[in-house]
Amino acid sequence: MIKDLPDKLKSLRQQYGLSQKQVAEILKISPSVVSAYETGERTPSTEVILSLSWLFQCSTDYLLGRQAEQPKPVLNTDGLTDEQIKALQALIDTMK
Repeated sequence: MIKDLPDKLKSLRQQYGLSQKQVAEILKISPSVVSAYETGERTPSTEVILSLSWLFQCSTDYLLGRQAEQPKPVLNTDGLTDEQIKALQALIDTMK
């Protein structure tokens, strides 16, 4: 078992507002496997670690415990125009 991985996976999943079932569908695995990862009963394969880092937009180093800092949430702006991105940035700046 990778130290702290189960807690990190559960925390990231909740941070992204996803259920275990949703994560399982995205990764094309069963919800019981996702549950086993979060309880530490199973350790994800290298391929699954890579998929999880993509899904949660964090480094594999973070998931594997080589990087202590939790990743900051990232806003996915794929498909938005430059003007829409600037408008979002302005909105975020006013909220700070």
